[in-house]
Amino acid sequence: PGSFRGFGAAVDVVLGSGTPAPGAAPLPASLAVGAWLLADHGWAACPVEGLAVGTGCPPGRCAELGAGLAAGPARTALLVLGDGSACRTVKAPGYLDERAAPYDALAAEALGAADTAALAGLDPVLAEELGAAGRAPWQVLAGAAAGAGLAGKLLYDEAPYGVGYFVAAWS
Repeated sequence: PGSFRGFGAAVDVVLGSGTPAPGAAPLPASLAVGAWLLADHGWAACPVEGLAVGTGCPPGRCAELGAGLAAGPARTALLVLGDGSACRTVKAPGYLDERAAPYDALAAEALGAADTAALAGLDPVLAEELGAAGRAPWQVLAGAAAGAGLAGKLLYDEAPYGVGYFVAAWS
């Protein structure tokens, strides 16, 4: 189960179908947003599973996790959520850091081009310093999509509140 009550919205969500087990741990915010997006769009094409990847997950482990997700014989759809830098303005959660805009530009370009090598090469230390929580999930995505020959399209690239947000579609 997940909830947005801590953010001031009386919205509860469940990842996948069914009822969560009693005492189940609450979803992290990223998985709660994913559950909400899927439910809001009536997703029923296949079973849903969640995987939370911490910001400290090493790039190699991220790639392994992604490759494991894509290793089965069935087609796999991924909804990947993660923020860009949190240091784009003086009012941003991480304050202004001049390295944030170039980092986000690189991430946006890689997401828009489905460039798995560029995503895999994102520096985990810099990402941590910039508060870029998306680095690890994007590297899981890169591991899952490596060699798949996917095309990408960047649909959104903005930094409201000084935090980089991107929306991209790969197919």
